[in-house]
Amino acid sequence: MAEDLAHEVRRLYEDAEDALLERLTKALEADLESPRWAELKLASIGDLRAAVERITDALRQDTDGKAREALITAYNRGRQAAVAELGALDIGRELVARRALPQAPAVDRLAASLAQDTRPLYVRITRVVVDAFRSVVGRVSGGVLLGAMTRRQASQRALDQVAARGITGFVDRAGRSWDMASYAEMAVRSVTARAAIEGHTDALAEIGVGLVIVSDAPLECPLCAVWEGEVLSLSGEAGPHTVVAEHAVQPRGLFAPRRSVVVHVAGSLVEARARGLFHPNCRHSLAAYLPGVTKRPPHHATPGTTYQDTQRQREIERHIRRWKRAQAVALDDAARRRAGAFIRKWQAAQREYVAAHDDLRRKPQREQVTQAH
Repeated sequence: MAEDLAHEVRRLYEDAEDALLERLTKALEADLESPRWAELKLASIGDLRAAVERITDALRQDTDGKAREALITAYNRGRQAAVAELGALDIGRELVARRALPQAPAVDRLAASLAQDTRPLYVRITRVVVDAFRSVVGRVSGGVLLGAMTRRQASQRALDQVAARGITGFVDRAGRSWDMASYAEMAVRSVTARAAIEGHTDALAEIGVGLVIVSDAPLECPLCAVWEGEVLSLSGEAGPHTVVAEHAVQPRGLFAPRRSVVVHVAGSLVEARARGLFHPNCRHSLAAYLPGVTKRPPHHATPGTTYQDTQRQREIERHIRRWKRAQAVALDDAARRRAGAFIRKWQAAQREYVAAHDDLRRKPQREQVTQAH
């Protein structure tokens, strides 16, 4: 329900990264033939720092509004999903009649969580770019002094290394370096998905629906596969247990007997999320579980294609983006042609890989460096 909402934020970060790489390239290229090049570069660090901070401040202002807008939209979509799945029942009509607005506390809390998750990006961007600049100047000066290559060649090699990893804005707890656009998209997708889920479950809780069921998604990862088709409680005890619930559709009439249904509950929603369900980029969703009415979702088999196959496709996309960044920082036509050759090589690999897997689809937008994914 919320996957598309992170695309605009990612585009903003990609545009900022593109601007930062362009600014770094121009700063290094200026006066490249001057014998005082290294001295001039070190003297210009203050100007580079100021330029980077202007880009970072603009990025922060643009993304704050977009992120909050995305959270409100996601929360609303969650509520609308509850209305859609219950609309034919009395409780669904009751939910429609409420016409509740997004809960400000929920949106504020999620916005604060996103701000905390992305704060390291803004703190590190200026330092990463300036450190990269200093490092390039040092390596270029050393390489030229040793006579191994020209200053242009040494500058290009150093810029290629920066472009290969992107503007690395964050290192997670597992020690993985994220380029800032990828990390920002992951953070926004995660928090907007949470907003959609909270909007959904808040709406269900308001009308007394306390159980939900997890969808079955194709090409699921091992973390969430164990929860597919399982019933979870919105509140209550953790761990597998059995409850006796009233049938969701009771017979009418004064003397009509009330019906009960035995329901196996796999655990609580809080527990499932803590153990991996709804991780970033998770494809699963929730639906209201109505005892005696809801059926378990059919399993989506994907013969011949695995979750690992999708991860290989993501890897190929990263290679394509890497060489497009290298093309963007090329200092001459030779470097530009070399990057273009690698772009075509990895694009051909992508075509062949998708053709060999019937369940995979090529997504050209994910191969761009300045367009939304």
